[in-house]
Amino acid sequence: MHLALFQPEIAANVGAAVRVAACFGAGLDIIGPCGFPLSDKALRRTAMDYQLIAKPSLHDSWRAFTAQPRGRLVLMTTKAESAHTDLAFRADDTILIGRESSGVPDAVRACADCAVRIAMAPEARSLNMAVAAAVALAEARRQIGWPAAN
Repeated sequence: MHLALFQPEIAANVGAAVRVAACFGAGLDIIGPCGFPLSDKALRRTAMDYQLIAKPSLHDSWRAFTAQPRGRLVLMTTKAESAHTDLAFRADDTILIGRESSGVPDAVRACADCAVRIAMAPEARSLNMAVAAAVALAEARRQIGWPAAN
């Protein structure tokens, strides 16, 4: 299970997402370019020591990210018809979260194997990206559980 952040714009959100990935036992991919200077020092400051548990894989571009083989790509978007609770998550899924300001472009959306949304109050626009990641990863873990201990 992986969490992927598409061109995040706010360093504190990335720090929170690192913590979320660590707490749910997910790998983490950060797809650049980011809206802030992404360095080890910046990650340490925002993610505390959680980046040692969920060490992010950094990708310079969408193309670099998609060049690596992976399982199904699950896009979290307010524009989806289906709810995340209706999806049967798989252990090899990568949950993709878009930019804080604009989500993902159509070309990235077209690469997703499926798109789901989190149900919200009608007057709400969207959740914070780290919160959305936590909701999605919590549901995925609820469905598939944790890997068996060796």
